[in-house]
Amino acid sequence: MHMNNIKKDDVFKLALGFRLQWEKVQDTHVLLYPEGMVKINPSAAAILSELDGEKTLEQIVDHLMSTYQEDSISQDIYTFIEVANEHGWIKRK
Repeated sequence: MHMNNIKKDDVFKLALGFRLQWEKVQDTHVLLYPEGMVKINPSAAAILSELDGEKTLEQIVDHLMSTYQEDSISQDIYTFIEVANEHGWIKRK
C-alpha cells in the first residue's frame, strides 16, 4: 500500500537540525535547517507538526482525517511522508 516500506505503525520525528516554524515575513510555514530553509504549504505543515516521535503514522492519519473532515487524504499523507523522508527532513524513531 505504501512506498519504500513506509508503514502505518512507523513513528517519525523531525530530523536533527530541522525546525518547523511560522515565518511572519513570508506569511508561510518554513522548515529551517542549518544550510537554509524550505517553504512548505499548510498541508505539509499540518503533517510535520504531528510528527512528535510518539504517534504512529496511522494515528496521525486518523487525527488529520478527523480534524479536516476528509477521508481521502490518507495516501497523500503517506506520499508526503515518503518525500520528507527521502529529503532527510524526518527520521524514523
